[in-house]
Formats: sequence, C-alpha cells, structure tokens
Amino acid sequence: PVLAKTGGMGKIVLEREFCAVTAGKKARKCDIVLKFKVEESSSSSSSSSSSDIAIVGEANDASDVLVKDVMAPLLKSEIRMEQGLKLKSAMEEAEATEAANEAAKAAAEAAPATTETEEQKADGEMVVNAFEVSGKIDYNKLVDNFGSKLIEPELLERITRLTVGRGTVPHLHRFLRRDIFFSHRDMNKICDCLEKNLPFYLYTGRGPSSGSMHLGHLVPFLFTQWLQQAFQCPLVIQMTDDEKFLFKGTYDDENGDNLDYFAQLTTENAKDIIACGFIPEKTFLFSDLKYVGTMYPTIVRIWKAVTNNTVNGIFGFDGSSNIGKIAFPAIQAAPSFPASFPIVLGSRTSKECANMACLIPCAIDQDPYFRMTRDIAHKLVPKTHPLGGKPALIHSKFFPPLQGADGKMSSSDENSAIFLTDSYELIEKKIKAFAFSGGQETKKLQEELGANLTVDVAYQWLRFFMEDDEELELIGKDYSTGSGKFWSTGKVKARLVEVLKVIVGAHQERRAKVTEEVVLEWMKERCIV
Repeated sequence: PVLAKTGGMGKIVLEREFCAVTAGKKARKCDIVLKFKVEESSSSSSSSSSSDIAIVGEANDASDVLVKDVMAPLLKSEIRMEQGLKLKSAMEEAEATEAANEAAKAAAEAAPATTETEEQKADGEMVVNAFEVSGKIDYNKLVDNFGSKLIEPELLERITRLTVGRGTVPHLHRFLRRDIFFSHRDMNKICDCLEKNLPFYLYTGRGPSSGSMHLGHLVPFLFTQWLQQAFQCPLVIQMTDDEKFLFKGTYDDENGDNLDYFAQLTTENAKDIIACGFIPEKTFLFSDLKYVGTMYPTIVRIWKAVTNNTVNGIFGFDGSSNIGKIAFPAIQAAPSFPASFPIVLGSRTSKECANMACLIPCAIDQDPYFRMTRDIAHKLVPKTHPLGGKPALIHSKFFPPLQGADGKMSSSDENSAIFLTDSYELIEKKIKAFAFSGGQETKKLQEELGANLTVDVAYQWLRFFMEDDEELELIGKDYSTGSGKFWSTGKVKARLVEVLKVIVGAHQERRAKVTEEVVLEWMKERCIV
C-alpha cells in the first residue's frame, strides 16, 4: 500500500532475495535494486482516518485527490534533484565521448596500411600494398610508413664479414652493393645467430599466375640463391596456388572452376625456380594445395591469434571478399614458423630445430603479411626462440616495367615484361620498342644535357643484371653526360640486350633439364637440415 502519512506505517521489511547490484561491463556505474514492503501499524490501523491509509490512485474524495497530486511525482522513475540531473548529463556526455573514441580507434585499425584514392591514382601518387604497386615509389617514405629499417653501411659490413669473410661466396651480391635490397627487419639478429652458430632457415615463395616467370619474378630468387650459398642454410619455397585461385580464379556453370589450372602453373613455375641453382639437399619446394595439411596446426594457431578486424585493416578486405581471402594471410604466415615443417626442418624431434629463426627475402610490398605475423609470433614459439618467434625480413625495391620506372613489372601485360621463355629476337624487339628512355629527343640535346638515369629503364635494368660495377659506372657516366662509348639510348639498350641474352639463355638451358619427375623430387617431404 501507499500511505498518505507516515503515521500509518508500521515497519519496512526488506525482501533480500529480490535485491541486487548489477555492474556494467566497464564498472563505471551500477544498477541497485531494493525491494521492500511497508506494513501498517497495528496500533494505529484501527484509529487511523481514511486519509491516513489512502492509496494513491484510488481517489474517493477531494482529500484523496490531494494525496495523489502530492505522491504521484514521487512514484515516477525520474531524477528529481538538480544535482542528480547534472550527474546524469555528465555521465551521458562521458559515455558519448568514449563511444566516439572507440569508433575512431576501430576505424584506424580498419584502415589499410597504405590507402589510396582514385585521385591519388590519377595523379600518379605512390600506391603500395600487398595487391597493387603503382605510381612513383618513394622508398624512404615507404620505409617510414611500414616501420622497417634501411640497411646501413655498418650492417652491410657485418654481412660481408659473415659471408665473404667466411669464404662461402666470392663477393657481396650486386643487389646489396647497389641498394636494391635496401630495407630489413631484424637482419642484425640473423647476424647474431650466425656469430653464435644458431641454426636458421630461409623462406620465400611464388604465387603462380602465368606459365612462365618474368625477370621481375627472378629478382628475389636470384638473391635467395646467393643467401643460401652464403649462409649454407636450409630453404623452404612456398607455391601459393591456393592464393591465386582465391584472388583470380574463375567459375562458370558449364566448366566449373579453374583450380586445376593454378595447380598446373605451380609445376611450370617450379621448373623456373629450380633452374635458379639452389642447393638440392637443402631446399624444399612445396605447393599449398598439397602440403597445407602438415602446416594446419600452425595455421589454426595463427587464425586464433589474429582478429578479423586486423586482417581487414591490413589488407583492405570488406564484406564482398570471399572467406578464403580473409583466411589466406595465415597460410602465407605459417612457413615463418619451424613447427610447419616437422620433418623438413626436424622441428618435431629436435629442440634446437624447433627454435630456428627465419629470414624472408621478398619485395617490400609483401611486408604487410609479415607485420601481421610478427605481431602474434610470440604465441607460437618457445620463449627461448632467438627472435621471439618473429621472422626477419630483407626487402627489395621493385623491378620496373618496360614502359617506365614507376610501379613494378606485371605478368598481365606481355609488353611490360621480358619472360624467361622469350626468344633472343623477342627480347631485343621488346627492349628496342618498349623500354622507356631517359635520353633526350635529339643528338644535340643528348650531348648537351645527357640522359636522366633515374627514369631510363635500360640503365635501371642494367643495375639489376650487370655484374661488373666498373662497366656499369662507365655506362652511367657516359649516358648521363651524352659522351663516350655509351652516349646514346641505342648504345645502352644494345648493351642491355647482350646482358639479358646471356642471363635468359643460361636460365633456359638449365630449365630444359628440369622434368616433372625432377620437380616431384624437390617437392618430396624430407629432412633438409
């Protein structure tokens, strides 16, 4: 009952079983529920007037209406005191601010590491992510954006001492001498492993997208071959035929999908890779479609450690992306951990092998995969791992397409690339017809101004493939001043054709000896440590 006057009250009885304190998730406020009942005074009940025990809402006369007017506001679940209203307003404002901050944080996490707009593309600004490279590349800015480190002279001297100094290779690779492999993550710790005789392995890969690789694809494999020879270490090579199907595969009702097509490309690309000259007994080449079962425990652990928001934020996936795309980054990350190779690296039976560090040579556009990997690596390895589970990386610059020194070479445009199956005649034709020139329009201007070496494709390609530093320097000097033996674009292009004929010709000879049976031998699961 609701009494008009306190004189009609006997006692208040708290009903404990119905009382509760409920705290919010962040414990900034709580709801308190108290349930009690009011009993009338037995001594006054007989003498009380009807107005003493009037129940609001059951008005019978004018006095009862007055009681209702007085009591009704007190029965509403509203804040009536000025201080309470101010407190409520302040709390609502704080909650709104916190919600806005959370939304901003979520948006920042969801933003791709390198984003671009249509205006940026139209203006030729730099676009670099795991799926696209275009525009004029500012490598210093790229290093700042990605958070890697430039290879300083001190680190280069240390690498020289631990390779050339040990007699495993005659000289530092031209890609290091010419700043083509220019950035790294934890390369100094790999040097620590070398000095302490701690084992580590190399990991690189290829997404088969065409029947033949081109010169741009060759760059990381040439360098990886040198690293394996220099460090005398095991190497695993991942063929991501699954990725290419997920991103580029097709389906139609009549023929079904083309997954088998990408599986066949793996075999053809494997022949090109084997022809690069890796150490057979120290190299394991594998197809994701065939080997993924062995890696699956590692993949599952990565899936568990990485959120959907993180993957979408790094790679720019959205609701229209198939679930395979979202799941794939963990598959590319898995070979970074020796647990993915219980037989190949002996991680199942050897504690030392289970602790092996990993070094990944790759183009810098692949770095986003391994930034994700490094963030969760500590969850997948023993605490004694020399790098805390994080894979080390060494990054290359992009090999420019024929049409210009911006972006990178692509298999989708045959006239932008020299393929490893191209004939001598086709190589010469492509270089002469399509290689962008930094030279001047007339002989007179060329002799006066010289060529712009930065944008000249023929000269840039010589930086990648000509071994002789002195000859390269001479060509650069002559061409940039419009004088000497290599004063013109024609002279420089002709020298490039000679260099490429030797490199591609030797590669084709080695590839011709690689049969499908040889590929199967390289893909056989066996210990390479």
